[in-house]
Amino acid sequence: MEENTPNQKVRTGIVVSDKMNKTVVVRVERMSKHALYGKPVLRVKKYMVHDEENECRPGDRIMIVETRPLSRRKRWRVSQILERAPILGGESGEEA
Repeated sequence: MEENTPNQKVRTGIVVSDKMNKTVVVRVERMSKHALYGKPVLRVKKYMVHDEENECRPGDRIMIVETRPLSRRKRWRVSQILERAPILGGESGEEA
């Protein structure tokens, strides 16, 4: 979407929640070594991300970039949607 400056941090994660207006919660995973034993450990962090068009759905894989503070907890915005989540359930939820 927009061009990133060289010093902006970029992360890739999965949308966990879209219940807020113009905000999504994104889960970002990274692998790191354990300090003492050296075994790979999965580290998880959640970010509050600004989504201006409310276009992200739970399960979407998105790219986020660092930006100026938008609210108390929002410092990231959606850069692009990399992969859409399938829509489950649908409209026909009635039993015959």
